[in-house]
Amino acid sequence: MCRDDNPTHGPTLTRREALAGAGMVAAAGAVGVTLLAEPAPVWANPVRPVADDLDVYVIVTDGMRPDELNPAQAPTLHRWASEGTRFTDASSVMIAETLPNHAAMVTGVLPARNGVPANAIWDHAIGDERTLDRPDDLRAATVLDRIRTEAGLTTASVLSKDYLHGLFGGRASVQWAPFPLVPVTDHSLDWFTVEALKQTITDHAPRMTFVNLGDMDRFGHMDLSGTSLRLARNQAVYNSDHKLWDLEQFLRSTGRWERSVLIVLADHGMDWSEPLRLISAAGAIDADPALRGRVGIAQNGGADTFAHLGPAGEREATLARLREVVGALPGVNRLYDPAELDLGERGGDLVATCHPGWRFSDPTPFSNPIPGNHGHEVTLGIPFFIAGGHRIVRRGQVVNRPVRTLDVAPTVARLFGLDHSGMDGRPALEAFHL
Repeated sequence: MCRDDNPTHGPTLTRREALAGAGMVAAAGAVGVTLLAEPAPVWANPVRPVADDLDVYVIVTDGMRPDELNPAQAPTLHRWASEGTRFTDASSVMIAETLPNHAAMVTGVLPARNGVPANAIWDHAIGDERTLDRPDDLRAATVLDRIRTEAGLTTASVLSKDYLHGLFGGRASVQWAPFPLVPVTDHSLDWFTVEALKQTITDHAPRMTFVNLGDMDRFGHMDLSGTSLRLARNQAVYNSDHKLWDLEQFLRSTGRWERSVLIVLADHGMDWSEPLRLISAAGAIDADPALRGRVGIAQNGGADTFAHLGPAGEREATLARLREVVGALPGVNRLYDPAELDLGERGGDLVATCHPGWRFSDPTPFSNPIPGNHGHEVTLGIPFFIAGGHRIVRRGQVVNRPVRTLDVAPTVARLFGLDHSGMDGRPALEAFHL
C-alpha cells in the first residue's frame, strides 16, 4: 500500500495514520506503508552520466561485529563479502551509536556538520535528555535527497527502527514506516523489513535504497548470555543472514541482481557487560557540591555526554572538577573534549567512555538494565564490504586501508555522478571497475 503526497491525489497521510492503515493491511499479509515524498521542482544535471542499469543498496546490519562475518553464523553475508570487495579495517565514527553512524553514512560528513553526535543528547532548550529522532535534527544534505533532486532518480528508505525513520523523514522519494513495531525495542523485525524492501523494489524500482536491519542490535542488547554464549544474538545473526539470502533470490528471480551494487556494513559493534559492572555518574555528580545541579547527562550505553548548566563564567572550573569526579569512577576508560571527536555543539562539554565489559546507567543505576551496549571504543570495529551482481563490482578482493561509515555517502555519490568534494569521507573506489 503506497501513497503519493501530491495534493492532486488526495489528502496527505500523517505517519501515525499510515501506521494505523498499515495495521489493517497487515492482517491481510502486508508489511506496512510506503509514502512518496514531494518531488523536487528542478533537477540538476549530474556531474557524470548515471548508468541506466545501476541500482545501489546500502544495507546496514545494525550492531554486527567483524568476527560475526563468518560462514557459520552468516553464510550469505560471508559469501557476498568473499565474492566482492571486503575492507578489513573498517570503523564507526564516535560516538559508536546507531543515529550518528547512519547520519554519517548518508551525509558523508562528521557529526559537527550533520548535527547528530549521539543517539541521545542533552537539549538545553528543553532542559532534559532527548533522542535525536526528528527530521530537522539532521542538518546536512543526504544522498537520499541529493540523488532525488540532482539526478532525478527515485530513492527509498526502508529502516527497521522507529527513531531512524523519524530522523530521515522526508529525505527519500519512498519511505517505509516500520511496522509492526516490537514493544520496548520500537523496531520492526528483519522478516518484515526485508519483505517491505522487496515490496518497495517491486512497486517503485528505486535506484538507491537505504536499508537498516535491526534484529542483531536489538536482540544483542537484551541477550543475558551475551558475555559468553550469546544465544539470542547468534540466532538473530543467522536469521537476518537468511532473510538476506531471500533478498538475493528475489533480486535474481526478477532480473535485478545484475543491476545491483550492495554496500553492506554495520553502524557499530556490540559489547556485553556483567550485571554489576555499571557506571552511574549522576550519583557521583549529585554528591559533589561543586557539581550538583550544574551538569546535564545524556546516557548512550558505552558513553555518557555531559553538558554544563551553570553560569558561563563557572564553565572551566566546573568541567575541571567534572573530569576529576567522572574520571575516578570505576569502569571509566577515557574522557574526551567533544571537539576531539568532531561532535559539534550538540555533543556537550565532556564525553566519557567505559572499559570493555562495562556500561553507563544514568540518571540511576536502574536506567540501563540491558547487558549489550555500544558507543565506546571497543565497539568501533565493523564489517564493511561491497558486493552484488553488477559488472562494475570487483571480485574476490581484500582491501586493508582504513574505511569508515563516512565513506558510504561519497561512494554512492560517485556512482551517481554527484559532487562529493565537500564531504569528510572518501569513496571506496577500490571496489569498482570505473
